[in-house]
Amino acid sequence: MLQQILIDMYIEPELLAELNEEQKQILFFKMREEQVRRWKEREAQLEKEEAGLKRRKKETGKNVSWKKAGDGDVWVWVMGEHSDDKPYDQICDEIMAERAASQAQREADELRAKKEAELEKRFSAVQLDPALVLAVLQEEKRQEEARQAAAQEQQRLKEELKRKEEEERRKAEEEVRRLEEARAQEIYMDLKDVHRSRQEQDKEDKAWQETLRKSKVADLRRRSIAKQTREEHRRRSLKALEQGRVSAMTKAFGGDKPPLAPKPKPRNLTVASDVISQKPGVRRTLSASSRERITQWFREEQLPLRAGFQRDQSRIAPWFHGIISREEAEDLLSDKGKGYFLVRVSERILGYVLSYRGQEEYKHFLIDATDNCYMLLGDQLKFSSLTELVEYHEVEALTSAGEQLLHACGQKAGVVDYAELFTGV
Repeated sequence: MLQQILIDMYIEPELLAELNEEQKQILFFKMREEQVRRWKEREAQLEKEEAGLKRRKKETGKNVSWKKAGDGDVWVWVMGEHSDDKPYDQICDEIMAERAASQAQREADELRAKKEAELEKRFSAVQLDPALVLAVLQEEKRQEEARQAAAQEQQRLKEELKRKEEEERRKAEEEVRRLEEARAQEIYMDLKDVHRSRQEQDKEDKAWQETLRKSKVADLRRRSIAKQTREEHRRRSLKALEQGRVSAMTKAFGGDKPPLAPKPKPRNLTVASDVISQKPGVRRTLSASSRERITQWFREEQLPLRAGFQRDQSRIAPWFHGIISREEAEDLLSDKGKGYFLVRVSERILGYVLSYRGQEEYKHFLIDATDNCYMLLGDQLKFSSLTELVEYHEVEALTSAGEQLLHACGQKAGVVDYAELFTGV
């Protein structure tokens, strides 16, 4: 379908309405790329003709200019190379040092409060006993000298206690400060070791994840191609039987060799580069104006391919829905979270639409169902069934933002919106 659009440089309004913004941007990029390619071909042809006639090429005014740097090369800004940009390791060290100092300060405050409580408890309990003073000065009681001596002794004891308390506070503060500095250094080294070990582990995990992802993608691609080849052979065999070639197959049991299975069509997407015209055999996803026509198409062409069924074909997949509109799909996904999705039969064209619930919006991706295979418009990966397409994007990203299919959105309680597609079959 994308190949035919690029050949005609035209897309039907009904088909355009089914595309989301990301698919529209992909389609615009492909069409613009095709326009540039055609323009380059025409320019090369004109240049060749003008060179043969020894005429100077006429300036077309179509060019692309880049901002130049002082060395004459294309100006590029690389984060981290400016004198004011800090290296990543320096930023990490500053963050870890700040965290260590903060934690050490909290621990020092707690220790300081504990010491303060102990000192207050210790020195507040020490009180002068007037009875002892009176006992010492019992001989001179009620004399002015005895009272002055007692007062002086009490004052001396108070000053001594105050001096000792200040000394103890100073020693406690020095000990807390020393412990705070040691603790800050210890926490900083621990955080740095953890950060270093996490960096090493992240490098190993990224390499392993990349290897695993490539292996899964390659395996899924191989299984898709193999299954597609089997389905193509089965479809051609059924078509031969329907066209009255049963007798030819019966003669094969008499000694004639049966015909070889047809070679599977290549599954890579190519863009025509030589002839800009309608090619025979290229099919476009047709638009449909009636619900009856879409239902007939599904029963005659998609149901034999078990479209919408689970991989074991025992039941209909929980993410499959019937002919519902964009608004109905968004209503089903409205009370769901990010990552929920469904696949619905389009109400405008002969195909499907993948509806996805994003973080802040709904996204709808058109699924091309021509040539007995399934692919997202603008993508080059083809799958032999809807189930394989869904399972692939449960592992691989659906958009450039890394979004994946996480949870299937089922039917509403007591309502099945795909009943009309299977009734009367």
